[in-house]
Amino acid sequence: MSTNENPQYPTTTTTAEPAAPPKKKRRIFLWVFLAVQVLFIVWIIGGLASSGGDATDCGTLSQKDCNAASDVGTGIGVVLIVVFWMVVDFFMALIYGVYRLAKRN
Repeated sequence: MSTNENPQYPTTTTTAEPAAPPKKKRRIFLWVFLAVQVLFIVWIIGGLASSGGDATDCGTLSQKDCNAASDVGTGIGVVLIVVFWMVVDFFMALIYGVYRLAKRN
């Protein structure tokens, strides 16, 4: 018996229904991820821009030492922002991975 004669696989022809256009994938996570990246970049640029100029209210420090201390503080602030940025990206990647695992067939 060939597969065409098998009752499990009927050979009746049916008219094809018009196929619905495939759904566009919405990339919401991508846009959220890019928005977070832009926010961190703006935060770093804002932090670096606010540190310009000569430091005032130096107390007993010379102007040179006061400016150097201000620059060190700015560097520490930027490093903390970058570390926070890395932590946020790690958790976003973890959330995305869990989402993808839950969604797969």
